[in-house]
Amino acid sequence: MTRQPRPPARFPLDLDQVHAPPAKRAMPAPSAPATVTTPAARLATVPAAVQRGTALLRPQRPLQQAARDAAAQHAPSGLGLDSAAVRARMVERLRASGVRCEPVLQAFGAVPRHQFVDSALAIQAYEDTSLPIGLQQTISKPSVVAWMLALLFEGSHARAQGDLGRVLEIGTGCGYQTALLARLGRAVVSIERLKPLHDKARANLAAHRQGDVRLVFGDGRLGHPPRAPYQSIVSAAGGDDLPAAWVDQLAVGGRLIAPCNHPERGGQALLVLDRTDQGLTRSWHDAVNFVPLKSGVQ
Repeated sequence: MTRQPRPPARFPLDLDQVHAPPAKRAMPAPSAPATVTTPAARLATVPAAVQRGTALLRPQRPLQQAARDAAAQHAPSGLGLDSAAVRARMVERLRASGVRCEPVLQAFGAVPRHQFVDSALAIQAYEDTSLPIGLQQTISKPSVVAWMLALLFEGSHARAQGDLGRVLEIGTGCGYQTALLARLGRAVVSIERLKPLHDKARANLAAHRQGDVRLVFGDGRLGHPPRAPYQSIVSAAGGDDLPAAWVDQLAVGGRLIAPCNHPERGGQALLVLDRTDQGLTRSWHDAVNFVPLKSGVQ
């Protein structure tokens, strides 16, 4: 029976693993030392077409390693919305507009505003503009929020202690200002009367909550007596005057700031109320335009 020839090996043999029986061989005659050439010199003697083909024979990196190397070589350069540089530019604009309160500026530099607005509006998140957040509500302009928080820091307690103490926020909205207040106060109670916004703020703040923050679904005009008194009270909605509950829940040395209808100018302006040992003092500041303050929940 004729034996069929064995097919050729599909892969090169590893010569280091071939154990041929030892054989006696004559010692080679001494010869002149071989000329040592560099890889580049050897490659230069190879035709160009072959040189190009050798690239196909080089070992390839694993795909995952190649992807990691590419990511390392093309890392984001800080132009995205999640970049601290984008927030830093917003902070510098706030500083140029007259905001000088460093704790407030630092908070604005730390909290990513684009994560609190709808994705379709994220590109506008760091512009000085208000944006809709649904249910006919808005997130206020950064300059207005910064100015209000800076005014809170001029209160008696904040000047003495270096923070806003226990804070009551009326109108949680999307939760952006709440995230700022969490960095500026020791504890924050934030009330929202619209359930969809309350739920949205809770979801937004899940990744940004810092310190003692409590979100309450309820009527903001009533404040939140269980955790009163408050060293700082701030409202994101305005009416004809301040609800009595807010005034009652303001601590001695505390400051309240809210948009109210100005009795002489017409339209809204920021009203600042301070409680001292001698009583209450009021002062009016810049004109603003906030959503109206309403009672009840929905």
